Amino acid sequence: MKSKETNPENRPGRPVRYTQVKEPDYNQNSINHQTDTLVYAMGGLGEIGKNMYCFEHNDEIIIVDCGVLFPEDDLLGVDYVIPDFTYLVKNQQKIKALIITHGHEDHIGGIPFFLQQIHLKQIYAGGFAKALIEKKLEEHRLSRSCKIVEINSDSRIHTKYFDVGFYNTVHSIPDALGVLINTPNGRIVETGDYKFDMTPIGTESDFQKMAYIGQIGVTLLMDDSTNSGVQGSSISEKKVAATILEQIRKTPGRLIVSTFASNVLRLNQILEAAVACNRKVAVFGRSMENVCEIGKKLGVIKIPDSSFISGNELNTLPANRICIVCTGSQGEPMAALSRIANGTHRFIKIIPGDTVLFSSNPIPGNGESVSAVINQLTRIGANVVVNSPLTSFHTTGHAPVEEQKLMLNLIKPKYFMPVHGEYKMLVQHAATAEMCGVPKERNLICSNGDIVVLRNEECFIANERVQTDAIYVDGNDTTGLSTSVIKDRQILADSGLVAVIVTIDSRYNKILCRPSIVSRGFVYIKENQTLLKEAELVVYDALKKKMQQRTTFGDLKNCIRSSLEPFLFQRTNRNPIVIPVILNQKAAIAQIQARATGKKSSSKVAAAK
Repeated sequence: MKSKETNPENRPGRPVRYTQVKEPDYNQNSINHQTDTLVYAMGGLGEIGKNMYCFEHNDEIIIVDCGVLFPEDDLLGVDYVIPDFTYLVKNQQKIKALIITHGHEDHIGGIPFFLQQIHLKQIYAGGFAKALIEKKLEEHRLSRSCKIVEINSDSRIHTKYFDVGFYNTVHSIPDALGVLINTPNGRIVETGDYKFDMTPIGTESDFQKMAYIGQIGVTLLMDDSTNSGVQGSSISEKKVAATILEQIRKTPGRLIVSTFASNVLRLNQILEAAVACNRKVAVFGRSMENVCEIGKKLGVIKIPDSSFISGNELNTLPANRICIVCTGSQGEPMAALSRIANGTHRFIKIIPGDTVLFSSNPIPGNGESVSAVINQLTRIGANVVVNSPLTSFHTTGHAPVEEQKLMLNLIKPKYFMPVHGEYKMLVQHAATAEMCGVPKERNLICSNGDIVVLRNEECFIANERVQTDAIYVDGNDTTGLSTSVIKDRQILADSGLVAVIVTIDSRYNKILCRPSIVSRGFVYIKENQTLLKEAELVVYDALKKKMQQRTTFGDLKNCIRSSLEPFLFQRTNRNPIVIPVILNQKAAIAQIQARATGKKSSSKVAAAK
């Protein structure tokens, strides 16, 4: 396998030889695993995050991106949500390449968890994404587990069945790439995250290559749907840079700017504007510091080291000579800006007259958290400035509707599959594709696990699916055990807990007294004594019947649950966690221990003989 090749015959649009196979039976939508090309998402459909798209032909699998989804507030104690890798673990001998389109967490965050379960020789990523992945693997002590190969728009990846090429796109992070995958059954374009900025900061979109790909013919386009409901076009990053410079210039006192840590191009704009206004810069937040360090190393951030100051130096300069850049633009509880607002930051206390600038928009679902931080900052005396249509302190990194139309008209796909978005966004994007000439029946709106089959340049959704449950990660656990723990937390939060205490004598297989029930978070005990007494009798009667025959402790626990859970649900419409506690009489325990000791000693005698 090669990562780069200069042979002009290997251009991304080179002719592909298509395998002649029997005409498909579209009524059955069945898969021929030998000759069909399969496309399916492990994550990224019906959600914003967890992006992972797989392309399979015979005994080869190519994967594009491996991201995480950050949990909602109702996922108690969850750090990340990742795709279920079970199918890929079973078929890991087929995996030939993991390709990364860019370095955002929803595209690279799952890599450490993926490598803990699957042995992979190489990951292909652009320069900035490569540096971020290496940093991430170093933190997880996985630096030696996999080689990261740097790619660009001229790189090629060849396998037995796949021929992969790339083209440059504009996004809110450097080195973003779109992917062209030549397969035996047609060409596929996966756009990655993109926007069309005619005056970008950094690399321009590769319009010529996209138009050429469209001219030679694309069977399936998989397109970013994040901004499918946003009309018009996006604001240029250069306009944002000018607006930020003007705000810094007119701010009289200390300025605190919060933005996305991963948006290194925006970070560089803020730093350059601060230096141009004769301010020193302090950077706070672990992710922001990491990105700043990588940006300086790769030459994306070009301001001199002398322009940076540490937290200890903040009090040595006048307020109008300081610019603080920090994380927390989405109201994250532990981020630097939230700690500043709450007065718990180690170095920074808000001084009346400070200006706090949000160079971001709240991600859907984060509005309340952001509002809470803004209110707290205002309460302690800060002047808070947020993005609005009149200020332009932020611009999106994803294509709105008019730019999605441009992509559709450049690529001219035969079939269209919207990806990277909630269900409503996928439907809206499919409607846009229909406006651009893709027939309604060729818009494939899928869910995670659905299999799109390519056969002789035709596509259909198969009647088979791939397992794609979400795995909740608590700490660094990727076994799926955390998933059951989180489900228990949700049940506890919703329905509470009921403990059933039973005393038995295992010598005579006899229950000694009526069970006792204790509950927490289920019902108000003083007002539900009758219910609990009835529940005790239900368990007592079930156990007496069960103990008329020889049983085990496991049988007794199952008997308690199977008798009590339906009764409680019937009476309260709640399903609390039922925990059986079985107490055995001391004499019975002593007898069990004596038997166990006797068995051990007899086994030792047998061994000696």
